[in-house]
Amino acid sequence: MGAKLAPLVVVSGPSGVGKSTVVDAVLDLAPDVWLSVSATTRPPRAGEVNGREYFFVDNSEFSRLIEHDELLEWAEFAGNRYGTPRGPVLEHRASGTPVILEIEVAGARQVRARVPEAQLVFLAPPSWPELEARLIGRGTESAESVAKRLAAAEQELAAAPEFDRVIVNTDVGHCAGALVACLHDQPQT
Repeated sequence: MGAKLAPLVVVSGPSGVGKSTVVDAVLDLAPDVWLSVSATTRPPRAGEVNGREYFFVDNSEFSRLIEHDELLEWAEFAGNRYGTPRGPVLEHRASGTPVILEIEVAGARQVRARVPEAQLVFLAPPSWPELEARLIGRGTESAESVAKRLAAAEQELAAAPEFDRVIVNTDVGHCAGALVACLHDQPQT
């Protein structure tokens, strides 16, 4: 029998649905949970710190991570690449720490293939107009970038049935509580 591994919960959903807000609430409710920090080739936004929000790397370093199978998953989105470093996820799960990933749908599919016991949770918006308002209201993206993200959101929403659970983000506290329950399931082998 293999060693017991702590739960791995993957949170996905379209840009602007509130993934970061909900995950932050999870971390407030359950400080024992570890949030994986992704690597990305996109430039930092104002206030972002390397190693906190993301590991900001150039394209050649990202390619090296892929070639050496150091990423649990990776995807290209809006012209940038994002990926989850494999080692830290495995180390935390092996030490008994529940792990949460906040990644895009394409990455969630890769995690499902590599880690079948992972719980995939899709965070959905209450409505399409609400999603549009959230993306525009962030004020961090150009109109072209918002349009790209909305086009991607249509495809991502169609993927919701592939997930173990779909949670509509009408209330951050409710969503966070549901995710904490997934993260504190019995250890998995």
